[in-house]
Amino acid sequence: MGRVSDAKERLMEAIRELIWKGSYGSTTIDHICEKAGVKKGSFYYFFDSKSDLTLAALETEWERKRVELDSIFSSTIPPLERLQKYCEYSYRLQAEIKAECGSVLGCPLFSLATEVSTQEQPLQQKIQQIFDQKHRYFESAIRDAHAAGLIHAPDAEAKAKVLFAYYNGLITEARIRNSLEILQEAARGTRELLGVKESALTAV
Repeated sequence: MGRVSDAKERLMEAIRELIWKGSYGSTTIDHICEKAGVKKGSFYYFFDSKSDLTLAALETEWERKRVELDSIFSSTIPPLERLQKYCEYSYRLQAEIKAECGSVLGCPLFSLATEVSTQEQPLQQKIQQIFDQKHRYFESAIRDAHAAGLIHAPDAEAKAKVLFAYYNGLITEARIRNSLEILQEAARGTRELLGVKESALTAV
């Protein structure tokens, strides 16, 4: 039996990179096939459209990221340390990308969401589902920190949404400025936003 084709995976990897570095609108099926080294006939064997491919790529990438986030936000780790680790993880990811391609690319989901929110409802819905799952990571850390008396945040869900918006704002500005400097403030800003008590700082 011949080698199983990895064309599907290469197509998903290609569209992730093309959208992240460019935009959804400017990326064509021809661009995707060229980047992946796949013929157009093979594209349509696996996917009906660019939107269909993007949905599959988002789901696959999110499942991969969830493994990392499950580790970062493990309940065995003190709650404030989880958020510290997330800030460090985000910075490290952006630093690696900048070293590789010369630019800070920010969050691919956030960039895609702002572009397609009024045009591609299936994509918008998938991105919102992923965002909702990310909210829950933050919410669990905030709820545990409140229960431990480290912060005062009785409405963990609301505070998680604010924190999520803060992170997205920082990472978007980092992309606009093409600078990692602002991301170095994420951990301190998180503590200030949550009102971390002085007595809790030794736990971070």
